[in-house]
Amino acid sequence: MVVTKKISLETKGHCDIMDITHQVEQQVAETNVSNGTVTLFVAGSTAGISTIEFESGLLSDFEGLWERNVPRDITYAHDRRWGDGNGYSHCRASLLGASLVIPLSDKRLALGTWQQIVLVDFDNRPRLRQIIVQVMGE
Repeated sequence: MVVTKKISLETKGHCDIMDITHQVEQQVAETNVSNGTVTLFVAGSTAGISTIEFESGLLSDFEGLWERNVPRDITYAHDRRWGDGNGYSHCRASLLGASLVIPLSDKRLALGTWQQIVLVDFDNRPRLRQIIVQVMGE
């Protein structure tokens, strides 16, 4: 069985990190699938999905990681071409990735104790984000 659902979220941009674990659990609970996989996909090229311990110190470290490795304040060819100033956000999102697959067992996501699912919006402005949730299994 395959069930496709959607989560809609308003984000702030600027490395906005949102814990979406509860919303994903709710979507899974509304299906008749007990065992299988849950695939999450964020539509858009300036946001990504991952897992992390959703704790203030680590969230600060995670944001700092992106600033050190893909800084906002350098010139990007994308910005010269389009003038929207978000070239860094496209690069960051491509490194994090737009999708995540999580095993599902007895209607529970197989996450570790300190592991939460996060949406990270790297864009330079607020956005309405759509996350496709596809639950597959039996």
